[in-house]
Amino acid sequence: MSNANRELVKLWFEQVWNKGDESVIDRLMSPTATVHGLGAADDKPVSGPEGFKTFFRAFRTAFPDIRIRILRTICDGDMVACHCAVTATHTGGGLGVAPSKAPIEIYGVSIARIENGQIQEGWNCYDFLSLYQQIGLLPKLAEKPGEAPPLA
Repeated sequence: MSNANRELVKLWFEQVWNKGDESVIDRLMSPTATVHGLGAADDKPVSGPEGFKTFFRAFRTAFPDIRIRILRTICDGDMVACHCAVTATHTGGGLGVAPSKAPIEIYGVSIARIENGQIQEGWNCYDFLSLYQQIGLLPKLAEKPGEAPPLA
């Protein structure tokens, strides 16, 4: 089962994120799925394919050239964990801010629990702080101890 689960998650990243095929969400995500850690200010999980699509559309609008590379995968029973590298360019307004045209590169981990050939639950831990700094929403941290970050 681990190989089938690994392939399902690989297909998710390739088809949904890298190719932008929204129809695959309905096929690979359970109607009762819960997804945690998508960077929302209220940190509430999203429910089901429709809830996920709201996040997906906003993120793909902000970063239409997004590319997610799976660096390594670990499978354990019905669980699949992927360490990922994300690259994109902030050319759209999907995050509610003007496009910065800045390239971004962040890393993170996605964990999926697979049930009956679909994602039933997902946990995401990505470096959204770095993403917000790279697109200019937040100041970058000081490079040296005692050095203040530049002001806008």
